[in-house]
Amino acid sequence: MIALLIGAGVALLVALTGTPLFIKFLVAKSYGQFIRDDGPTSHHTKRGTPTMGGAVVVVAVLLSYFLTHLVMWLLNPHSPGPSASGLLLLFLMVGMGFVGFLDDFIKISNKRSLGLNARAKLILQAAVGIIFAVLVLQFPNNDGLRPASTQISLVRDIPWLNLAFGGTVLGAILFIVWSNLIITAATNGVNLTDGLDGLAAGASVMVFGAYTLMGIWQNNQACGSPREAGSGCYQVRDPLDLALLAAILSAALVGFLWWNTSPAKIFMGDTGSLAIGGAVAGFAILSRTELLLAFIGGLFVLITLSVIIQVGFFKLSGGKRVFKMAPLQHHFELKGWAEVTVVVRFWILAGLFVAAGLGIFYAEWVVLL
Repeated sequence: MIALLIGAGVALLVALTGTPLFIKFLVAKSYGQFIRDDGPTSHHTKRGTPTMGGAVVVVAVLLSYFLTHLVMWLLNPHSPGPSASGLLLLFLMVGMGFVGFLDDFIKISNKRSLGLNARAKLILQAAVGIIFAVLVLQFPNNDGLRPASTQISLVRDIPWLNLAFGGTVLGAILFIVWSNLIITAATNGVNLTDGLDGLAAGASVMVFGAYTLMGIWQNNQACGSPREAGSGCYQVRDPLDLALLAAILSAALVGFLWWNTSPAKIFMGDTGSLAIGGAVAGFAILSRTELLLAFIGGLFVLITLSVIIQVGFFKLSGGKRVFKMAPLQHHFELKGWAEVTVVVRFWILAGLFVAAGLGIFYAEWVVLL
């Protein structure tokens, strides 16, 4: 718990003080956001607002994570260092954030609202996702636990949903495909949610808060620990280190949100939304709660579905629309809701989804107990 408090405290401080410094740097370089012409007209006033703020969140997370482990090692040389799960999650977050950074930088350099083309973005994301999926099946600990498994999970691995039913090689290939579906869904979901001041950052704070609680619980009820509850114990390789990272991410986003809330002084850009989406997917895979992500990240799912419905219906109906505009948050803007009203109400939805996810997580443990 001391490590969680140190990590979260450092992340909050770095993001809170580092973001205004980054804003000054971006303003000096004239690195501002370009707004889509087909978006809500009220957003045109945001043109020129500094973007790529997600870089501050990424730096805050990296600095806090390694500094926390250094401090804990100085206090106790026998304390565990960075875990395989933690380092792999950081790889996925930083890798996706780098793809987002390239996208943002192209937009700024070319002074347009379009960055990487769809193919290049997909290839880069797939490369990061495939490397991550291959690596998480490696690095067994002393108990033989690896960061991930080929079994699909809800609150824990489901034995009869094993992707390795046809052999080790086939299982690995299917797992790579499955992992990349989760990663693509999460990164796109957060990216689509990032359309209003503070919306994605605030919702993500709650999501990472949930993973903090689940990581602590999984550690306390880990199989083989003195406090395990029989068949209700968890087989997760590094739950406490994942909880540390989740707490750090949540705190870093709170610090960033101070400057990102309406009226935003800076946007997270694709640098932030793809990094956050990658981290969300990483937590779902590494904590063995893949299907539960549909509940914990329910707001991201809802917003993504609104785009799928809008595009699908538009094509099938020959040009008709279900919503005034997609993603969903812009539909309510065009209905006359103030931006702050949309954001706060969507935060409430995000909180309800997170509460439902935590409820399912705990209820499953109670049933097994």
